[in-house]
Amino acid sequence: MFVAVVENKGFAAAGRQLGVSKSAISKRISLLEEYLGARLLNRSTRNISLTEAGEQYYARAVDALAAAQEAEKAVSQLQGKPKGRLKLNAPMTFGRLHIAPLIPKFLKLNPEISIDMIMDDRRVDLIDGGFDLAIRGGRLDDSSLIARKIAPCYNVLAASPKYIEKHGAPTVPEDLHQHNCLHYAYFSDHQEWSLEGPEGVIRVETSGNFQVNNGDALAVAVLGGCGIGRLTTFTAGEYLRSGQLVQILPRYKLPVQTMYAVFPERKYLPSKVRAFIEFISEEIGGDVPYWDEGLPQLSRT
Repeated sequence: MFVAVVENKGFAAAGRQLGVSKSAISKRISLLEEYLGARLLNRSTRNISLTEAGEQYYARAVDALAAAQEAEKAVSQLQGKPKGRLKLNAPMTFGRLHIAPLIPKFLKLNPEISIDMIMDDRRVDLIDGGFDLAIRGGRLDDSSLIARKIAPCYNVLAASPKYIEKHGAPTVPEDLHQHNCLHYAYFSDHQEWSLEGPEGVIRVETSGNFQVNNGDALAVAVLGGCGIGRLTTFTAGEYLRSGQLVQILPRYKLPVQTMYAVFPERKYLPSKVRAFIEFISEEIGGDVPYWDEGLPQLSRT
């Protein structure tokens, strides 16, 4: 308002430019002077002029106003066309298999976005880590995050033909007690496996000689004939289709999880984040994600 008064050489003209009354302008300038403890304008019935303090204040106020307008312009551009750096967190195996292959296409569609992708199977703090977005599976505990469903995440028990030839295949869940069961360390119930079948839900406390905090490493151990593993279908799908792995206890269902895109709660979601969420939802999403195609033996509800 002060800059408008000076540039328009009066309160009435400044009010017309800003769409407010002359009295409102005058009152705000008086409050500004009171706050600063200095008179900025000499007023007469016909015109106004700057005091020495007003000249000093005006020179800096013009620069401050220009900087604020530039800041607004920059934000407006970011909210319009997707651009800027997107810092993304994703689980190691899912990121390698299903996010990384999509990055070239996304960057081609959005050439003004750059991506910094950090892959980690541990849960990271999005705010402390400065992340714009994370891909997560399973239960979401942090209510301060906003989540958008990307795809269902199915699990299967699987073993290699070599393991089955040597040790046989269990026919009921209780038979798992007699088998070497391999575990993913970051599952909250990584040793107690819940299976739902004709008898209802059966929980089996399993044991084995290998536990690991990475889905790829678990799949490699199962492929190598070490034992029976509980694997996500986004990891095991290609091996089940090729026959390198065989589904164990196919009449029983394991709990279904969900893959989410999660981001900090914000009133205005940056266009770069919105663009990435919409892109992966279109490429991956659906009730039957592409990695589950051709797996009719999976029981789904």
